[in-house]
Amino acid sequence: MFAPINAVCALDPGVIALLGSPPQRLYSFGEAAQDTVKPYAVWQTISGSPDNYLAGRPDIDGFTLQVDVFATCAKDARAVAKALRDAIEPCAYITRWGGESRDPVTKNYRYSFDVDWIVQR
Repeated sequence: MFAPINAVCALDPGVIALLGSPPQRLYSFGEAAQDTVKPYAVWQTISGSPDNYLAGRPDIDGFTLQVDVFATCAKDARAVAKALRDAIEPCAYITRWGGESRDPVTKNYRYSFDVDWIVQR
């Protein structure tokens, strides 16, 4: 019922170099502490559905994830986004580049993108 983003990224040398060895600084929504070392990334499922059939149970689930990278500088946010992209693309599809922003209060940089993931049951 969930996309294997953590499992895929935990094996990728580029992601490990930027977000650490498991446990990586790649968190499910709401799991990153306020004082988490940057850069880090969070992800959440924003939509999904089983591949339903008239006869029989679904054998595939589809998910759309939103991934957000947070860093203290734009260069680091972009580097982590690129490493995550490179790790994820062999298994899923990047479907949206959500853009870049900077929080006016924390001054942290954010890079956002969406992923469509098809998971065999």
